[in-house]
Amino acid sequence: MTKSTFERYGGFAKINRVVTAFYDKVLDSPVLSKYFEAIDMRRQIDHQTKFIASLMGGPASFTNQELERAHARFNINRAEFDEMMELLQETLEDFELDDDDVTEVVQNFNSRANFVIRG
Repeated sequence: MTKSTFERYGGFAKINRVVTAFYDKVLDSPVLSKYFEAIDMRRQIDHQTKFIASLMGGPASFTNQELERAHARFNINRAEFDEMMELLQETLEDFELDDDDVTEVVQNFNSRANFVIRG
């Protein structure tokens, strides 16, 4: 039986480290940091760990409607979404995921764009 990308990279513990490093980059971004000024980052990282795990075939799931509801108030535009996606790709590469796995996760992330972008 083939292991999912999530399983091959160590499950939630490893994905949590990836997401923590990812948010270090996001919080340093002059474009993206404004969205997280009043956010409980521990809770955000836990939530995003589950989301990234779902993109990697892990045991979490998010409906497109949930994504749409969660992001509707932010008026996120395509350039902001793309920066978030680029930082995710950079972080996955920093953690030495195989190129094909990085591409898979980034494509899965990008496939949710229509449910996040509003601006």
